[in-house]
Amino acid sequence: MMKMRLGNTMEEYSGSSEDKRIFAPAAQRNKQHVCDVLEKYLVNKTACTSVLEVACGTGEHTALFAASLPHLTFRPTDLTSQLFDSVIAHSAGLSNVLLPPATLDASNEEQWEALLGTHSSTLRALVCINMTHISPLAATTGLIQAAGRYLEAGEGLLFIYGPFTVDGGKHTSESNEAFDADLRSRNSEWGYRDIEDITRMAVAKGLVKVEIISMPANNFTLVFKRAAETLC
Repeated sequence: MMKMRLGNTMEEYSGSSEDKRIFAPAAQRNKQHVCDVLEKYLVNKTACTSVLEVACGTGEHTALFAASLPHLTFRPTDLTSQLFDSVIAHSAGLSNVLLPPATLDASNEEQWEALLGTHSSTLRALVCINMTHISPLAATTGLIQAAGRYLEAGEGLLFIYGPFTVDGGKHTSESNEAFDADLRSRNSEWGYRDIEDITRMAVAKGLVKVEIISMPANNFTLVFKRAAETLC
């Protein structure tokens, strides 16, 4: 096992010089659980086939999602290209993953436009895993704003997975409270977001709350749908 920076945090990973795939323990633990949620909502959806993943990290999620939902086309993106070799290696042989991955700062509207255009798109889904608590709030705001603009009206779905506070800032476990404090000590712009705040932001951008799903290890998946007519 070795350590490297994955996105905004240090994590252990396993890999070798011959195999460019990187394996992050957090991804190994949660990827199937998140995939189960996507399958629940996307398995029978065929009208629109594009899914964009924000903060794709090592590419482990991308590969599993693409293999499990072969009728959808996945486009992985991340803040930097640091882990793109791993993403490409994980997705080798999967024709429904658009490679190479694209760089995308979720807080940067110009980068969204460069990637998806200036007009409303027909994305079936936006998927974001473990970004909101290790990035500035502007990244989450940008993600939600993009969902209101680029998801298919009336059908497109936004999935946000990670740890959150509830009921106006309450932690769901002592370990989450300690981790949140550690994040904030390392970067004042990081830290857990509250589900109620995220929901208010989403509604303000023309999204509708579909479901808040409790996940293993005190995490959640927030599911929103773009309304038929949005404010963006």
